[in-house]
Amino acid sequence: MTFKKKFIVGKKLGMTQIVAESGEIIPVTVVRAYDNYIYRHKTIEKDGYSSVVVAYDSVNKNRINKPHLGQFSGDLYFKHFKEFRVESPLSFELQSVIDPSIFVCNRRYDVQSKTIGRGFTGAIKAWNHQRGPMSHGSKNHRLLGSIGQATTPGRVKKGKKMHTRYGNETVTAKNLELMKIDGQHLFFKGAIPGKMGTVFVTGVDE
Repeated sequence: MTFKKKFIVGKKLGMTQIVAESGEIIPVTVVRAYDNYIYRHKTIEKDGYSSVVVAYDSVNKNRINKPHLGQFSGDLYFKHFKEFRVESPLSFELQSVIDPSIFVCNRRYDVQSKTIGRGFTGAIKAWNHQRGPMSHGSKNHRLLGSIGQATTPGRVKKGKKMHTRYGNETVTAKNLELMKIDGQHLFFKGAIPGKMGTVFVTGVDE
């Protein structure tokens, strides 16, 4: 099947390198595609927006709890679902399989992933703040310093860069070049943020 808008759910396996015909060594990130099935349509008339629900990461029936078991009508059961916005969801055939072969090498695609979580982090690491003097008399080595005003307005303004939870955010690496397709594996030039885990590949081929 050939779709104008391409999307697939895969798992980041790590990085390696491939050698181009010119002899150049190219660093690539390897993504292995899950078994992706078009599971449901969502339309503007019924749901208020248009999208396709993709089921992925198939599991045995005994791994599905009873409240979620009613979602499945066939013999296939899945652990996760992901929606992709499309203009005409009915053009995607239900129960059809999305295969990596729909993608085209040397084209650019967007890859969405989750960054590495760094826990509760100080302002120097999170926001690149400067540290204070490291001399013996200094009481401000890595402290945040003043964060607000006195009586006017007498509060901390929203958005102040302070100690915070850092990382573990959904980000999109845009325009990554697809260098190679080998079965269920896609090789993207460069790095994809985050640890090994689920990523979402989207793009449009003209």
